[in-house]
Amino acid sequence: MADRSPRIDRRTALRATGGLAGTAALPALAGCLGGDGSDDGSGNGADGDDAGDDPPRDDGADVDYAVETVAEGFENPWGLAFLPGDGRLLVTERPGRLSLIDPADGTVESMAGAPEVFAEGQGGLLDVAVHPDYPNDSRVYLTYSATSGEGRGATTHVGGGRLSLDGDDAPALEAFEARFVAEPFREGANHFGSRATFGPDGALFVTVGDRRDTDFRPDHVSQDRSNELGATLRLTPDGDAHPENPFVDEADAADALYSYGHRNPQAMAVRPETGAIWQCEHGEEDGDEINVVERGADYGWPVASEACRYGTDEPFAPGHDEREGATAPVHYWPCGSGGFPPSGAVFYDGDAFPEWRGDLFAGTLAAQYLGRFTVAGAGAGGASVTERDPLLGDREWRMRAVAVEPATGHLYVAVDDADAPVARIVPA
Repeated sequence: MADRSPRIDRRTALRATGGLAGTAALPALAGCLGGDGSDDGSGNGADGDDAGDDPPRDDGADVDYAVETVAEGFENPWGLAFLPGDGRLLVTERPGRLSLIDPADGTVESMAGAPEVFAEGQGGLLDVAVHPDYPNDSRVYLTYSATSGEGRGATTHVGGGRLSLDGDDAPALEAFEARFVAEPFREGANHFGSRATFGPDGALFVTVGDRRDTDFRPDHVSQDRSNELGATLRLTPDGDAHPENPFVDEADAADALYSYGHRNPQAMAVRPETGAIWQCEHGEEDGDEINVVERGADYGWPVASEACRYGTDEPFAPGHDEREGATAPVHYWPCGSGGFPPSGAVFYDGDAFPEWRGDLFAGTLAAQYLGRFTVAGAGAGGASVTERDPLLGDREWRMRAVAVEPATGHLYVAVDDADAPVARIVPA
């Protein structure tokens, strides 16, 4: 993969093209599929640290694992969430279905109570998160795209209901309702985000994409703090803007904003060692990023980017290091690298694979493998990331979501396809 960006120095180019430590003959990875606005084939990457030309030693490179099918027959599964203390797994499907899997025997139960969704393009029923105090607090949260009902288009919604598993009735979400609606509504069916995760303070973080706004001037929606698109939102468990958000005292800013300048973040995870929120987001053509999300920070889109313009090898915008005020990614795939179109991420903290503890796992779509990244340091300016040998690269699976089973430490992945499995990685 050639380095075609004049901004990329030798160290960054080495990481982007040789950072898959020990992988000498990987085929070229597909970038964005083109200018149709689909992120299902975009990506780019380069390190944002100063660790030197040679990647650090990989102590988890020689782990033997096997792959098992947990359940199958899902239509474009999008989100995974284990029920603490229960062991069962919630799965969303983009057309609008919510299911409960028992990993012990693969039993799948359909759940009532999911909302009506706008299931077009990249929209539909998206992520799922469980209240951190479950089962004492039985609320389950869904992110999804839905229309306004007034002809204003669609946008990302956050809703919640109480999970009912009692009695002889089928499991259900009871009293589900929308808790937060990201404004404004927009026409089109791309770039909804939309990952949800609880931070260590009990706040609910939600990503919202820029809705494929192609007006790339400085007043682009991702740079406009008066709206909630192209942003990370921090909400209370009741769905209100968190009172300690960075812009609550600014009359012209949206109270729910935690960070802005994002394009389409489709992966988010909490790093256990630091409690920091990490995200993976799609670039234009290449330019995919891994970011440490900090309070009030601007991540640059679209006035700073490491991507190409669609269908060219021309840099899309000045790099983050050339744009004052833009927070640089800790890892990115630069223009010309082939990219890493991301979806779903988790930091591994289980017992099944002790060599992988602390590593970040992220799914990739068009490139069709599960990425593993070792991490050192902390913070948007101090963390360093090294991509390691890919997992599941021989499966031709688009990786949509990743989760760790609490009781076993097995890694679970949801495959993005019309007739797809949920699979797990176990010790061989």
